[in-house]
Amino acid sequence: MAGNPERRAALVDAGVEVLAREGARGLTFRAVDSAAGVPTGTASNYFTGRDDLLRQIDTRLHVRLAPDPEVFGRLMAQPRDRSLVAAFMHDLMARATRDRTGYLALLEMRLEATRRPELRSSFTTSVRGDLQEGLDFHRASGLPGGDETVVVLYLAMLGLLLEHLTLPAVLEGVLPGVSVPEGLIDHIVAAVVPERP
Repeated sequence: MAGNPERRAALVDAGVEVLAREGARGLTFRAVDSAAGVPTGTASNYFTGRDDLLRQIDTRLHVRLAPDPEVFGRLMAQPRDRSLVAAFMHDLMARATRDRTGYLALLEMRLEATRRPELRSSFTTSVRGDLQEGLDFHRASGLPGGDETVVVLYLAMLGLLLEHLTLPAVLEGVLPGVSVPEGLIDHIVAAVVPERP
């Protein structure tokens, strides 16, 4: 396998673009080469196969969609209450909206994992690890609510992200006077996260 890390990163990012635009069926080495603007056959020098490319896309998406350390630091300076949880959820939505392509690729990975058991196993481990990290963070940070709060919040935000990034008109006006997605995030947090006594 070729060892140029910058070229590998560019190919993985091109894979993200292809996956988001064309779905898993369109994710070929030729399509990745074309999206990266490199000679045909380049991707095959960097990845052992599509599964290898998909695993590296998964790893890359964790980097692309991760919180900005500076923003995270500012948020962590706030009181540990419901408004901080809302701020974290607004930041999550902002990151997904800024890198819509990355988030759509993540959704495509979920769909592809339903069809391919070998990918399902590694992707399930990856996504479950993210959820566990959220549970651990919530506990360690002293945020209001317990594990059930985190799981329900996770599921609600996953649904909101899916609708907002794929079919945003579905949610427009569903709750009169509530903005999408900002107002819906506030409603979700208010419904799921308990107030501190």
